[in-house]
Amino acid sequence: MSRPRVRFAPSPTGHLHVGGARTALFNWLFARKEDGTFVLRIEDTDRERSSDEMTRSILSALEWLGMEPDEGPFHQADGLERHQRDARRLLEAGAAYRCFCDVSEGADQEAFRGGCPGGCRELDEEDSAARARAEPYALRLAVPRSGETAWEDAVQGRVSFDNESIEDFVVLRSDGTPLYNMAVVSDDVEMEITHVIRGDDHVSNTPKQCLIYEALDEEQPTFAHVPMILGPDGKRLSKRHGAASVEAFRERGILPSAMVNFLALLGWSPGDDREIMDREELIEAFSLDRILTKSAVFDTDKLEWINGQYIAGSSAEELAGIVAPRLVEEGGVGHEELDGDRPRLLRVLEAVKDRPRTVDALLQQTRPFFADRIEYTDEAVERFWADPGEAADHLQALRGCFEEIDEWEPDTLEQELRALADERGVGAGTVIHPLRVALMGVAVSPGIFRVLELMEKERTLTRIDQAVERLEEMAATA
Repeated sequence: MSRPRVRFAPSPTGHLHVGGARTALFNWLFARKEDGTFVLRIEDTDRERSSDEMTRSILSALEWLGMEPDEGPFHQADGLERHQRDARRLLEAGAAYRCFCDVSEGADQEAFRGGCPGGCRELDEEDSAARARAEPYALRLAVPRSGETAWEDAVQGRVSFDNESIEDFVVLRSDGTPLYNMAVVSDDVEMEITHVIRGDDHVSNTPKQCLIYEALDEEQPTFAHVPMILGPDGKRLSKRHGAASVEAFRERGILPSAMVNFLALLGWSPGDDREIMDREELIEAFSLDRILTKSAVFDTDKLEWINGQYIAGSSAEELAGIVAPRLVEEGGVGHEELDGDRPRLLRVLEAVKDRPRTVDALLQQTRPFFADRIEYTDEAVERFWADPGEAADHLQALRGCFEEIDEWEPDTLEQELRALADERGVGAGTVIHPLRVALMGVAVSPGIFRVLELMEKERTLTRIDQAVERLEEMAATA
């Protein structure tokens, strides 16, 4: 078998949807597994709805996911003359005819099942050509009036349509622009596409495309129609389910490697129980016969769990490249501080990376170690600063102990804190929990003594001072 050629053909009318990204991924994985070619074609013939901005967005999303094409991007609109030429080939071969009936977008196409209600299909070439010199017309494919159009789908198995259920469809409008199915077949023939892997919402287009391939006497590719991705409510995934574009998940702090891993498992199985698979493992295991026929449900919790596994498995150096620019961009931390304290940033990331499931959560865990001031979450304040006077008293006493410590390391800090708690007749947690809020602004963090070590002495004392000031304000207004 010759080396396969596959294509991903998005329409630049919006950002890259996760369903489109999954289709692109299956094409990319198949090309990599079979030593094939992954082609990107931008289907931009709908000039009114297409935009350069959306094209750039799609390209950026594919680059972020690590799925840059081997060829392209090509633009479907550039193939207009070829589309017209191929449509004329259909007419010359007697597979299409000129139709002078209402060819507007709103015309009832079902009326053209079994032929043309206006008799255009029955016109001989001389009469048809004569009318064409005076009247506008579209080109329609003359669909066989009996039999069936079928193909062996690499995912769905044998799929067939009775020809009587397929209308004589337009391949070229009266203004000379091609319809979708005409343009797609012309492009796929030109690009020598061997496998068309796409969503099963295209199944209804496939018999029409098969008929065009046959009429053009061109070899038909292998079709593989992948089930749709559903939301938790069982309906097709859309904006109403929340984030539906790759860009939105990127902004929410999902890592590209985690997104690729998650998308691959939406409607495909490696044949075992593996859930965390890197790109090389996905390529090695991928095959079309493991694509499932049942629609997959998009589970955001599962995506975030996978993302958390990738965050935890990343090196601190890798995470620093993601986190450091955002710490500066979002304010409160300067370039100089991060550049001058790189070793501490790496130690902090190593300490906090096991718990967060998104980069945003990782940022929340990292920021307090470097910011001048922090925000205290309502949950943390309600749980551990419920009595602001008592919390301030414990923190002031703890500050006095910490100020006297020269050897700032976890064991010494723990001894001092627990000794203070015993002296005050309270459990260590009564001191630790208000301290955690003072240092991190949240109710949950890595071990408090590791936090103290990474926070370092000067910043710890400053944080306690800021917390006491806030607690005193709370007590005064209670």
